[in-house]
Amino acid sequence: MEEMAKHLIIPMLILSLSACSKRQSRTDGDRNPPLNILIVSADDLAYNSVGAFGCEMQGITPNIDRLAVEGIRFTRAHVNTAVCQPCRQSWLTGRFPHNNGAEGFEPISEDVPTLPGLLKEVGYLNGILGKEIHHQPREQFFWDFIPFKTERDSVWRKGHSRNPDLFYQYSAQFFKMAKDQGKPFFLSANSHDPHRPFVGSRIDSLTWGEHMPPVTRQYSPDEIEMLGYLPDIPDVRKEVAQYYGNVYRCDQNIGGVLRALRESGLEKNTLVIFLSDHGAAFPFSKSQCYLNSTKTPLIVKWPGMVTPGSVDSSHFVTGIDLMPTIMEATGLQMVPGLDGHSFIPLLKNEDQEDRDYAYSTFYQIFAKIRYPMRCIQNEEFGYIYNFWSDRQLEIRGDATGGLTWRAMITAGETDPEIARRVELFRYRVPEELYHFGEDPDGLHNLAGDPAYSEVLHEFRE
Repeated sequence: MEEMAKHLIIPMLILSLSACSKRQSRTDGDRNPPLNILIVSADDLAYNSVGAFGCEMQGITPNIDRLAVEGIRFTRAHVNTAVCQPCRQSWLTGRFPHNNGAEGFEPISEDVPTLPGLLKEVGYLNGILGKEIHHQPREQFFWDFIPFKTERDSVWRKGHSRNPDLFYQYSAQFFKMAKDQGKPFFLSANSHDPHRPFVGSRIDSLTWGEHMPPVTRQYSPDEIEMLGYLPDIPDVRKEVAQYYGNVYRCDQNIGGVLRALRESGLEKNTLVIFLSDHGAAFPFSKSQCYLNSTKTPLIVKWPGMVTPGSVDSSHFVTGIDLMPTIMEATGLQMVPGLDGHSFIPLLKNEDQEDRDYAYSTFYQIFAKIRYPMRCIQNEEFGYIYNFWSDRQLEIRGDATGGLTWRAMITAGETDPEIARRVELFRYRVPEELYHFGEDPDGLHNLAGDPAYSEVLHEFRE
């Protein structure tokens, strides 16, 4: 390991010096101050729960929608694994989880460089709001600013991590710190909404106690837009309505951060990236490889670079592309071992090759039960291989908590179609093929249909 570390450290120092030199040439005379970077993210937000991405519920995400008007919206953006820590660690390492050493809720390998580490070397101030425990080991991510860094960490991870006012206050505090120190910044601001527990649910009040987050809006079951991959039955509709209460508060959290940025005077020189770490915590979404698992509402705002209100509906971009994109934007030299590629050309409304597919994976849930899956998608089809499907192992995880899964099991006792969906989700099958272009909710598995045998073979290859 020591010999390996020597071989890694020397090239890294050379690259760091090169980046410093390049940055110095760009900032002489303050003509081009270093670019600030802000990533704002949602936790368990379905892409189509955002107004700018097709949700028809009036006023559900006004702050995110405004950001879409100011930036570029990607309609074929995906994350590479649909569970929190492995997904987020892929964003900041530019690698698939099996290549950064953290397939589950575990630290990345000690020899893997991180985006905050590289930015720290060239003078950036790094901050994180929420999800700091999902970036491990902490010392490898080089955070200069973490609210409640010590004994009160648990408070921030509880109800306070869903408080729009605190997102505003902490963001403003961080931006002021960067201005006072005269440093460019990288801030990862992460709403814990709309992760469970949902607004108005019994577990919501039991979880937070004295740290109960503000309930800023609640929806009734009859005023919501159903998630198409779930059966429209009373208890499912009730829980989806609760979920939308979290979606609304999530948007307010995001709005608090963006408001603080505007008031800081740093907005014009800040690259803003918004996305969700994966789909909602329901069956056939979170911790899976479906379209509703990995598709993310990616928005990028870059004043002077991105044409406001533009849309890219032609290219696939994924979470592992974030780090190399930010590295190119900030003038950093690329490091070896990245799986992703910069999509800077797309921000300029240019074409880019090799963006016809999105690859996604799944490994294991928080309880360390492994459900290995792989998926490849193009503009029409998605092929999923479930290595774990043996008719014995049964799916578990956050998606099977709450009202929805229990309601599906009960309804399946009298409804054959719901029973079929329950059986598929519970045990899966080794191969799944979906025409996501026509069936985005993945309701019809075509793997056994002779009419799609050639497509199946192509995706197998």
